[in-house]
Amino acid sequence: MRVVVDRSKCSSIGLCEATAPDIFQIGADGALEILIDDIPADRRIDLEQACENCPTQALSIQD
Repeated sequence: MRVVVDRSKCSSIGLCEATAPDIFQIGADGALEILIDDIPADRRIDLEQACENCPTQALSIQD
């Protein structure tokens, strides 16, 4: 499973990072970084929460 970021919508607020800091990180340049390419299925709930928390709806899950 992967998370997809729509860079045109992402404003790097960091709510995804607060939800799952081992998956998301706001880099020194202010851009969102995905730390894990192939996310285990048991983390789906965390990803769904991060997607729901995103105020710009920039995140989506790709199975």
